[in-house]
Amino acid sequence: MAKVTLEQWRMFQSVVEHGGFSQAAQAVHKSQSSINHAVHKLQESLGVALLEVRGRKAELTDAGRILLARAGGLLDEAEALEAVADSLAGGEEAVLTLAVDVIFDYECLLGAVERFAEQFPHTRLELRETVLSGAEELLLQQQADFILSARVPQGFVGEPVARVRFLPVAHPQYPLHHLGRPVARKDLKNCRQIVIRDSAVKNRQDAGWLGSDQRITVTNVQTSIDLIERGLGFAWLPETRIRDSLSADRLLPLSTEEPWERSVTVYLVYADADKCGPAAGYLIDVLRQGLGPMD
Repeated sequence: MAKVTLEQWRMFQSVVEHGGFSQAAQAVHKSQSSINHAVHKLQESLGVALLEVRGRKAELTDAGRILLARAGGLLDEAEALEAVADSLAGGEEAVLTLAVDVIFDYECLLGAVERFAEQFPHTRLELRETVLSGAEELLLQQQADFILSARVPQGFVGEPVARVRFLPVAHPQYPLHHLGRPVARKDLKNCRQIVIRDSAVKNRQDAGWLGSDQRITVTNVQTSIDLIERGLGFAWLPETRIRDSLSADRLLPLSTEEPWERSVTVYLVYADADKCGPAAGYLIDVLRQGLGPMD
C-alpha cells in the first residue's frame, strides 16, 4: 500500500466538512481538480471507498466515517505540533522552571500563571515550591531558570520585587491569647511551635524558630496553617498566605511585649538573564503587574 499524506487526509476532511469537492475548493483556496486528485489517491492507497458522490454532494461511506474519526485526531495533533514548532522557531522557550518561596503572594502567582498559560500555551511551565534556602539551592544546581526568594545566592544579583510581613499567630482560643498580658518569649517555652522545614537538601536552616521545647515540623505552609487553625500551636507565618484566615478570625496575631513582626524582601534572581526568552519575560512582567510598587 502506498503511503498516504496528511495533506490527503486534510483534503478528505475538507470535502466532508463543506459537503462537496467544489465547496471544499472554495473554502481551502485550492483547485477542484487538486482536491479530487488528493482524495482519489487517498482512496487508492487505502484500498477502500471513503466517499460516494450523490448528485452534487459527497457522502461518507461506512469505512469513510470510521477513518475520518481517526484522521480527525491525527490532524489535530499535527496542527498542535506545527504550532509548537512555530513557537520554538520564533524564540519561545520549550520549558521554563520557576522556583518560588512559599512566602510569596500566591494570589499574584496564580493570576500570573493564568495569563501566562493563555499567552504561551506551548511553553511548559514548571513551578518548584521551596522553603528558605530551597530556591537558592535549585538556582545554584542549575535546576531553575529564575527564582523568587528571600535569599540571593552569592555571585548573583537580585531584583527586589515584594515585601512580605511575618506575623506570630495562633488560634483565637490558644492559651497564648489568654494570658491577660502581652506574650513574652519565656511564655513560648511550654507552647508548641509549628515550623516549616527548609526544602534544601544541603545546608538546611530553621529560620523563625522561637525557642519552644515542643515542636511540629512540616514541609508545607498550608499544613502549618491547618494545624494552627486546629489549635495545635503557634507559628510565625507570612501575611501573604494567611489573609483569609485572619479575616475569618481563624487565626489571630499574638500580642507581644516586643515587636515580633518582621518584613522580608523577596528577590527575583535569574540564572542567566541574557538567556531568558519572550515567555520568561512575559511571566515576569505579569508578576510585577500583579505585585504593584513596593512599599
